[in-house]
Amino acid sequence: MSKCFSFTASRDWFYRYSFANAGLRTSITDMGEGTVVHCWVPRSQKDTKPNLVLVHGFGANAMWQYGDHLRQFTARFNVYVPDLLFFGQSHTRRAERSEGFQAECLMRMLRAHGVERASLVGISYGGFVGYSMAAQFPGAIDRLVLCCAGVCLEEKDMEDGLFKVQNLDEAASILMPQTPEKLKELMRFSFVKPAKGVPTYFLSDFIDVCIPLPFLSLFDNSRVIGTKNGLFVNMVSKPSIERS
Repeated sequence: MSKCFSFTASRDWFYRYSFANAGLRTSITDMGEGTVVHCWVPRSQKDTKPNLVLVHGFGANAMWQYGDHLRQFTARFNVYVPDLLFFGQSHTRRAERSEGFQAECLMRMLRAHGVERASLVGISYGGFVGYSMAAQFPGAIDRLVLCCAGVCLEEKDMEDGLFKVQNLDEAASILMPQTPEKLKELMRFSFVKPAKGVPTYFLSDFIDVCIPLPFLSLFDNSRVIGTKNGLFVNMVSKPSIERS
């Protein structure tokens, strides 16, 4: 059934329609050296509105993260919704895989659209990227909101039972699932009340459409996740952020 009809691709099309209907347009910024960042940007930017960047976490592309909440923001802000590298239509051939490089690429993309200052909301991995962005470019971030992002996570927190894994490969297999069983495991970690009884073909379809194999390169020779004593800890270095 999933080979004949893709629920995920249909949902993806619906999100594209809803983003366009909310006054956004799709934009590709080519930064050279094989690096391309895709972002949903305002069709017409209004100087009377502040700028807001919505950064997604692990999972699908940015549309799936913010599609159900977009209109709550577009009425009050010039909204920018980027795909991080290796998600959606954003990619790079460069070797960098750190959250710092992701943040640098987002800043370059925003400046290409004439945005020098904005507030930022980051969910999960997007929170780590947002934190790095505020640390690197403090003058560019008005307000920073981090949702479900353990930027201050310590080893003792992992010992207390938060996302216990044995090694980096196990963490990658859950955060970037390639089988329905691993996707179910991720859902159990991600939701207070995970959906039950989801057909395997729906999960396989979601993986095929939204979690392609290049996605896994985030973990290749990277600092995205660090390990210590077999624990999943300290995803980012944590420079202090001063309010401007």
